[in-house]
This record gives sequence, structure tokens and C-alpha cells, in this order.
Amino acid sequence: MTEQTQTPDPLSAVTLLKDELDQMTKFYDLIIDFFSNYSFQLVGALIIFCIGYVIAGKISNVVLRICETNQLDVTLSRFLANTSKMLIVVMITIVALGKLGISVTPFIAAIGAVSLGVGLALQGLLANYAAGFNIIIIRPFVVGDTIKVQGVTGIVKEVLLAYTILIDQDDVEIMIPNKHIVGEVLHNSKHDSLLELSVGISYDHNPLEVVTLLEQVFSQLAIVSTARPVQIGINEFGDSAINLEVRMWAPTAKIHQAKFDAYRAIYLALDQANIKIPYPQRDVHMVTPTS
Repeated sequence: MTEQTQTPDPLSAVTLLKDELDQMTKFYDLIIDFFSNYSFQLVGALIIFCIGYVIAGKISNVVLRICETNQLDVTLSRFLANTSKMLIVVMITIVALGKLGISVTPFIAAIGAVSLGVGLALQGLLANYAAGFNIIIIRPFVVGDTIKVQGVTGIVKEVLLAYTILIDQDDVEIMIPNKHIVGEVLHNSKHDSLLELSVGISYDHNPLEVVTLLEQVFSQLAIVSTARPVQIGINEFGDSAINLEVRMWAPTAKIHQAKFDAYRAIYLALDQANIKIPYPQRDVHMVTPTS
């Protein structure tokens, strides 16, 4: 059997080449027509956007400097600066698109629909941001304050839009979502924390003299905060001892060491004054039944 080779048809090849040339010509004409009709609009829109972007950056810097001059919170200052820049860029983009003859109404409607869906999906996160913005504006506490909220106590290390970072007495970082802070009962003791100490003395001693002795001891301790006075008095008359209570304020960062030093000072003062700290005891009377 002999194989027959088909020779390409010159006419079909020429036709195919002509079609490709026609498509390239149409594409070239389309590009030429676009730049002929919209070249000035395109250049104008690009110039408007570039100038607007530069102006937005300068306005953002001005807003940041004004906030820093008025000693606003760092997080709030940056938020206001970035927000002002973003709003100006959005406005300039709308103007530039209008310069090109593009209607922005469908885009705005689409953005609104997408924002609604995103808002529903991220409502918990948005609630944290809204609460963080509220904290920064109202300033119920600042960095360095000791707060107690949701059963957690610590020193405020940083306030962010989404959460607040606390440092507890063991130097552990605690992150609390801001929505769990706003609207809750908040205790703010500034830089100090309250220490409530108790000690029992024997009924053989005068409790008022012991109170005076302890007041002299605590007046010489460096761990006691000078912002609030130490309170020492009789708490109760117990079964085996007269219980005295000491209420003092100390720096939160050193609260454990302050407690140890305070009890050490109490023990040394009572020991040197020969004041007994009794242990619990109970008297039992044996009654012999009479026959």
C-alpha cells in the first residue's frame, strides 16, 4: 500500500492568515480608539489620584501631629490619622473614576452589600473594635493602672482596639477582649492594690497599745504606698485571740513581696515586745455524773 500525502491548500492557509490579521487589526483599532477618546480623561484621572494620595498622606500626618500635641492616646492618634487618610483616598478614587466616565453607583451598592455580609459574619470582632474605640475615647483607665474586671486583676500594659493586655502579679500577660470590659463592673485602683492582713494577740495584752505599735512599724516600711494611709484596728474578739486587721496599699507589681515583708515586720515587732500570738485552744470540762 502506498501512503498518500496531502498537500496543504494554499487558499485555506491564506484565508486563515487573513482572519488573524483582521483580528489583530480590530484589536489595534480598538486600542487606538480608546486612547484617542479617553487619553485625556485617563491622564487627568491619574493626575487627580496621585495628587489626592499625596494630599491624603499630608493630612494624615497633620492629624497625627495634632493628636500628639494634645497628648491623646497613641492608639487613638494612629486610628484617627489612618481613618482620615482612608476617607480622603476613597473620595479621590470616586472623583477619578467619575473623570473616566465610570459610574460608581454599582460599586457603592456592591460594597454596601459586601459590608453587610462581612459585618454579620464578624460582628463579634466589630464589637471588640467598637468597645476599644469607646475605651480610648472615655479613658476609664490608662496604661499603668491596676484594674479588676471579669474576675481578673492586673496592671494595664497596652490598650488596643480589639483587646486590652494586662500583666498580673505573676508577670503573666492576660488578653481581654474589649467587649468584655465595656459595660461591665470595673475596679480601678490606679497603681496600687489593697492588702488586708490579720493577726491575733492574746487577751492578756492591751490591743490599743498593740495597734499603736503596729502603726509605728508600718510608718517606717518602704513598701507602703504614700497615696493612702494605713488602717489598723480591732477586727473582732475571737474565741482564743483579739484579731487585729491591717489594711494597706502597696504597688501592684510588688504586691506579693509587700505582703511577705509586712507579715515579717508584724512578727518581729510583736516578738520584740513580748506580745503573744495565741494558737486556737478549747477548754473541756469533765462532769462526773452523781449517782
